[in-house]
Amino acid sequence: MNEEQTRLKECTWKKWGPYVSDRQWGTVREDYSANGDAWNYITHDMARSKAYRWSEEGIAGICDDEQYLCFAIALWNKKDPILKERYFGLSNPQGNHGEDVKELYYYLDSTPTHSYMKTLYKYPQQEYPYQWLVDENARRTRNDREFELIDTGTFDQNRYFDVFTEYAKNLPTDILIKITICNRGDQDAALNVLPTVWFRNTWAWGNDDYKPRLEDDAHGVVDIFHRELGQLWLKAEGEPELLFCENETNTKRLYNYDDGKLYYKDSINDYLIHQAPTINPKRTGTKAAANYDITVKAGQSVTLRLRLTADAKNTFDDFDTIFKERQAEADDFYSNVQRHSSDTTDHGMIQRQAFAGMLWSKQFYHYDVHKWLNGDPVGPRPPAERLNGRNSKWPHLNNRDIISMPDKWEYPWFASWDLSFHCLALANVDMDFAKQQLLLLTRDWYMHPNGQLPAYEWDFGDVNPPVLSMVTWTLYKQDKEANGGTGDTKFLERIFHKLMLYFTWWVNRKDAQGNNIFEGGFLGLDNIGVFDRNAQLPNGQYLEQADGTSWMAMSSLNMVRIAAELTTYDVAYADIASKFFEHFIYISGAIDNLGNNNEGLWDEEDGFFYDQLRSSDNTVQKMKVRSLVGLIPLFATEVLDDGDIINSPIFSSRMKWFEKNRPDLASLVSRWNEKNNEGRHLLSLLRSYRMKSLLKYMLDENEFLSPHGIRGVSKYHLNNPFSIAIDGHQFSVKYTPAESDSGLFGGNSNWRGPVWMPMNYLIIDSLHRFYQYYGDNFKVECPTNSGTFMNLKEVADELYMRLLKIFLRDDNGRRAVYGDYEKLQNDPHFKDYILFHEYFDGDTGRGIGASHQTGWTGLIANCLL
Repeated sequence: MNEEQTRLKECTWKKWGPYVSDRQWGTVREDYSANGDAWNYITHDMARSKAYRWSEEGIAGICDDEQYLCFAIALWNKKDPILKERYFGLSNPQGNHGEDVKELYYYLDSTPTHSYMKTLYKYPQQEYPYQWLVDENARRTRNDREFELIDTGTFDQNRYFDVFTEYAKNLPTDILIKITICNRGDQDAALNVLPTVWFRNTWAWGNDDYKPRLEDDAHGVVDIFHRELGQLWLKAEGEPELLFCENETNTKRLYNYDDGKLYYKDSINDYLIHQAPTINPKRTGTKAAANYDITVKAGQSVTLRLRLTADAKNTFDDFDTIFKERQAEADDFYSNVQRHSSDTTDHGMIQRQAFAGMLWSKQFYHYDVHKWLNGDPVGPRPPAERLNGRNSKWPHLNNRDIISMPDKWEYPWFASWDLSFHCLALANVDMDFAKQQLLLLTRDWYMHPNGQLPAYEWDFGDVNPPVLSMVTWTLYKQDKEANGGTGDTKFLERIFHKLMLYFTWWVNRKDAQGNNIFEGGFLGLDNIGVFDRNAQLPNGQYLEQADGTSWMAMSSLNMVRIAAELTTYDVAYADIASKFFEHFIYISGAIDNLGNNNEGLWDEEDGFFYDQLRSSDNTVQKMKVRSLVGLIPLFATEVLDDGDIINSPIFSSRMKWFEKNRPDLASLVSRWNEKNNEGRHLLSLLRSYRMKSLLKYMLDENEFLSPHGIRGVSKYHLNNPFSIAIDGHQFSVKYTPAESDSGLFGGNSNWRGPVWMPMNYLIIDSLHRFYQYYGDNFKVECPTNSGTFMNLKEVADELYMRLLKIFLRDDNGRRAVYGDYEKLQNDPHFKDYILFHEYFDGDTGRGIGASHQTGWTGLIANCLL
């Protein structure tokens, strides 16, 4: 066991971590408007002056796990109109494709206990083009690409700083901080670097008037005291000027109201930029910065050293030694993680940065919906409209936890299905944290009393695909194998009971006709449908969804596997396994045929699954869009050993009952009563001929198969859009490989053509399960019409390699993820820093959408194991 693995056994090592958000402004939890306009209630311009109610933001920030105390860096290049205290980006209304951060920063390294961490921010030396970015993106349409910081030419002459921030823990409460500023230009350049420490404002709301303190302890030392943290010191080498103010709202600037307070949150900004007398001359407050006013010579670097410690005796004498030890231990930890990999240095670097992004994307997430709806004792009462508005049906939800975020700038809030995917990657470096995250979603203060899981803060009542049971079973198996065949049955049993509540919620709420065909709305796939799948349709029409139904079939099988596993410890679970098998059988029948008029979701003529629109007169119309929706039935696949059935008499007898009494249903489930040579049974929605039909489309390079994975919508629809008229309105879907041309769900995501990592992961995982049953002899043509035949494991490996080509250098040394940006492709200070985008161009592999969505794009790390 290496040093980092030992630290993982001690929870105190995670007390401090990168839990500060990259953006707090523009979030729902900080929005107290009457109309729910979160983006305009607190804007980027307001953020420097507004004390947040719920959480904090910063650049390269860390905090304790209750976010009482935060640390981050601020910068000023002597030209910008404001301090760079937070990353800049456009709000959803400002961007031609929704919200988007307009900065270049990278998460480069982190151990799971955050004993060592490293991040990089690229800060321009010329004035930051705030207004240009706003104006140019406003000028562009949804048919244009986004205008990024690199498009402004800011980096063309290399006149920028690479600002590396590194952390190394000597002890859980002794954190060494190293900030290295590299001048990449050919001229000397001046800069103010302001390592900043502050308390989250917990005292201004009338709930608790305790106010912690920061004081100047002389010689570059900030004395820190908080009743929950005890005594700490921030020591800054070199005795920089210490600046103090309060983490309080500047009511004069924001609201033209003088509340009588002094030294507001933006005081250090005003002091430095405008030479205003705004810092506290008594050198005390709740926010403080060490002001390093430096000049970095051309092509050279300057290193600043600080220490946040609970021991006043600690100095900088052992600083470099500790850093080297933690870096070496991080290398040792990842060498063990990658011990089975024989691939190139490029593979290892990409995987390590993927894990770094996953670990840096942990965030302190605080949101008490009851308090948010009703307001605090101090301050204006929230508008009455809120009591019937967003999240008003979730007053029980009270989050105050460290949670893995999709992207700490673009999506600084948890989403239940995103988080489930995060855990698949996180489990490779910190299984306990991954399991804890899954359990967290099912806790009473998250899960609705009716059994629904919260979706995301813009609408907790929305519906995400029910993938939690799949991830639970996957982690359990992985953990059991790692522990020599001993599974964590306490974890499995504990979460299984909540998963049953969640499954029941789906059955009761999302099966409108009680016919085992499920709705669910957009189900995380944003604009993939012909119209907004969350919308109420006219004249009693509703959508029967191939994906909603398939997700539930998959969930049924996952629940069968979990219950069967628990049966080996408690026979009472056999009845439950049987029940979920029954659910699966009936869903299989429903998805195939509802009545005698070809009303099933399978289209025999096309050999594909489609959503269908059912009218009040019970007629149906198929939405003939070839999309991921029709491939999701592949996911409803499980392989059972013969012993799993033989050892469960109730389970096996139920299977025999269906075979005898409902052969029509039994015949729809692939191979469940036929074991292969290894004694395995296959439970699947797809008989082999249907699977082959889906794979024929999926593996066709003129349909789904791109050079970089499976597309969200078939390329067939580029020249053959699907259109339908509903209530006098025309709706259509065409293949759109890059940014969305639609405003559905904010317009910042596009499922109508790009490659999405989590869906490709599930396709690959399903192919592996099919291969476990069918073996080497079952082959399909891959690519379709190529004349090359592969077994299903080889097909899965082919998809892996195509996904990897998004990030790996090709024969010309280029990475598809960076598209036509020559600076990113060729510059030695750019080309090996990886951004893990939200999704990827279906033709070129260029990264699109949120640029730090290591959340689920971090699944690429699993492909590299």
